[in-house]
Amino acid sequence: MRAIYPGSFDPITNGHIDIIIRASKLFDELRIAVGGNILKNSVFSIDERVELIEASLRSQDVDISKIIVEKFDSLLIDYAKKVNADVIIRGLRAVSDYEYELQMALANKEMNENIETIFLVSSGKYSYLSSSLVKEIAYFEGDLDNFVPDVVKKNLRNKFQ
Repeated sequence: MRAIYPGSFDPITNGHIDIIIRASKLFDELRIAVGGNILKNSVFSIDERVELIEASLRSQDVDISKIIVEKFDSLLIDYAKKVNADVIIRGLRAVSDYEYELQMALANKEMNENIETIFLVSSGKYSYLSSSLVKEIAYFEGDLDNFVPDVVKKNLRNKFQ
């Protein structure tokens, strides 16, 4: 089975990587679909985010031969159909995430009933972690060691200097 884990990943966090590692064990192929979000101001370009994700995964204990990282610029459900995905993976950190994610899952199901959405609950140690929080910590030169891979930390420091 082929799964997609979509997101803006601006930047990728240790929480995202945790979901990627866990999801990669469940599926034959996992596509990390990097998209823009019209509601967010991005720190990194989509191409930079793809590169950071690939670099971050190379430093992890994960079978990267099963993982494809690519950008997309369409509705997620259209991208899923284009790549013949069976499943969309979404991470849940808290109850507050569930309402939004459920709305998206139901809309996607309405547009294509053949593609399922599976929610993976964040590991407890990442349940508070978000890209927005990481960017704020980086902006104020806080310690990022427990939040992002080293390559992301370095690139964030360069962006905010």
